Amino acid sequence: MDLERDYLLQNYSRYPLVVHRGKGCYVYDTDGKRYLDFISGIGVNALGHAHPRIVKVIRDQAALLIHSSNLYYHEYQGPLAKKLAQISGLERSFFANSGTEAMEGGLKMIRAHGTRVSPEKHEIVSLENSFHGRTLGALSVTGQPKYRAPFEPLLPGVKFIPPNDLAALEQAVSGRTAGIVLELIQGEGGIYPADSAYVRKARELADRHDALLVFDEIQCGVGRPGTYFSYQRLDPVVLPDVMLAAKPLACGLPLGVVTANAKAAASIGAGMHGSTFGGSALACRVALEFFDILEEVLPSIQKVGGYFHVMLNEMARKYSVIKEVRGYGLMIGVELEVPGKQVVLDAMADGLLINCTHETVLRFLPPYIVTEREVDAALKVLGKLIAKLKA
Repeated sequence: MDLERDYLLQNYSRYPLVVHRGKGCYVYDTDGKRYLDFISGIGVNALGHAHPRIVKVIRDQAALLIHSSNLYYHEYQGPLAKKLAQISGLERSFFANSGTEAMEGGLKMIRAHGTRVSPEKHEIVSLENSFHGRTLGALSVTGQPKYRAPFEPLLPGVKFIPPNDLAALEQAVSGRTAGIVLELIQGEGGIYPADSAYVRKARELADRHDALLVFDEIQCGVGRPGTYFSYQRLDPVVLPDVMLAAKPLACGLPLGVVTANAKAAASIGAGMHGSTFGGSALACRVALEFFDILEEVLPSIQKVGGYFHVMLNEMARKYSVIKEVRGYGLMIGVELEVPGKQVVLDAMADGLLINCTHETVLRFLPPYIVTEREVDAALKVLGKLIAKLKA
């Protein structure tokens, strides 16, 4: 901690915890104290820590090939892209290192597609309260002024509209719109789901005005809601033109992806985009193993997530300080009537790791391997802390 204070940029407000190792749903500090990890690296450690199948794949592949660059083929990008096509309903993928880089790729697709149609077709519609990353492009479509203000001016031509406001959406999209960017469940924004009618209207308007519909699934997808992607919860399913994913894809190794249909993919030609590290042999092989395991645990995500929701709603009926419980699967937000920072600190002291977003929303992103027993342990800590709060 002292070395970081002396030598690192002071851009992180870290909790006073040094994590030494992890096993399953738990992490251990340097003193050996155990913590139930219900934030899972902000959704990254979705199979928990030191999953035996993931550890084996990393060991095997690290001894063969870690990186070769995108000048050459390796054995795993093609199979991973095929897997993504099969489960997403889209056709082609580009591999990056992170969610924000995936967003940059999506934005370039939007702009390239719009420019091909008309020089005037460059506007992007995004949502208030959204969060899409911290690079300048991703910040430009992030609907929270506190993140954008220090770096303005950003990309021009971005319109921010209220979530789930059909009239505002219809008014914002026009012939000048090149793309519409949506999180189907706003994550950092407080775990707010988009209405199915709103998503269907976005699809309709994108088709009407020849714009690309982009779904940011970086936090709310890849198994987190109990389906591969959050748009697959809709009935009927609404397919995007572009889907962005990252977080749990490679179980802690950096990997993001832009997956697109033929129309969107055609906007990026040879030499228009690239990545030095994106889609390494190691990361892609781990991601293939991750998807094999995810297929096995998806039913459990729905079952245990449903149990967690039921129990949290029972707690909400008991304690008026809980304003609302939101989310799907194992992506859950508990909005309080009071600030939640102290609850996070007290929970950590009691061996439970969660976090708080938007000052009052406790965010839970447990590993997909979590059981009802671990949920009960978390609820025991949380219930004790909530009982102390005054609405």
